Amino acid sequence: MTFGQLKTFLEVVRHGSIRAAAASLLVTEPSVSAGVASLQRELGVALVERQGRGIRVTPAGQEFAGYASQILGLYDKAARRAREKAGQTAELRLSAVTTAGESLMAPILKLFRQGEPGVELWMEVGNLQGVFDSLLSYQVDLGIGGRPPDNGEIAGDPFLDNRLVVVASPEHHLAGAGPFEAALLSKETWLLREGGSGTRNNTEEFFAESNIDAPPFMTLGSNGAVKQAASAGLGVTLISTHAVAAELESGTLVRLDVAGTPLVRSWHVLYRSQTDHSPSAEAFLELLRSLNTREAVDRWFGASRQFLS
Repeated sequence: MTFGQLKTFLEVVRHGSIRAAAASLLVTEPSVSAGVASLQRELGVALVERQGRGIRVTPAGQEFAGYASQILGLYDKAARRAREKAGQTAELRLSAVTTAGESLMAPILKLFRQGEPGVELWMEVGNLQGVFDSLLSYQVDLGIGGRPPDNGEIAGDPFLDNRLVVVASPEHHLAGAGPFEAALLSKETWLLREGGSGTRNNTEEFFAESNIDAPPFMTLGSNGAVKQAASAGLGVTLISTHAVAAELESGTLVRLDVAGTPLVRSWHVLYRSQTDHSPSAEAFLELLRSLNTREAVDRWFGASRQFLS
């Protein structure tokens, strides 16, 4: 079994076809087929099978893919740690939820680069489940998102308040109204992020706490799409103040004075439980725990800070 075989198989799993995997790897389709066939012979189980004119990954293949991803991720982590220990260029890999990646991380990354100019930074942005998956498969060193899951595999430290508010178009009929119960919004269309998103999880918790049962909703795949839809009057949404501070300041969105909001949550730095951190990861953790991070975020939002509380 080789790393090349594992990588080839994971590309087949990711793309769902031999042709797409070959295009991604810049190799021929026969070489992809041969790599998967060789891996199957060595394992003695079918990882893929024919389905019509294409293929599908078998249950055994899906199970194997999870471990294969961890093997490759751990190898990559080991190689990076060895290079860092030998005095070569250090690399810090992060995975951030969309809200943090788009709205929060820039001033923090800038501050880290000022203190650690020799560290190469790499950050992926996705939903909370994606952050968890990247951590568990050793693809990244640290994650940025909401609270860690309860399974004990991922730990996390809170480092900054994250306040969530309900926002809508300035023309919304409740814009400017005094405090009102969330139940008044039970018939409104709610603009939601996709499943696996931390914002989606927080919204569903808010529904349960506010006795809002199965309201109309529209699912959108990014904060940008959610904000545009809300500004256009397509519905209301619960969202982090870090994501909408500029829109609240400009007046393209307004905060609705819903009882029980803002919901106060915390941004967490996430990592695999019982793991040892590289020097660059330790430096990033120390930065997040410091007052410097809060001050950098305050400076970044500038005049918009009034909308963060």
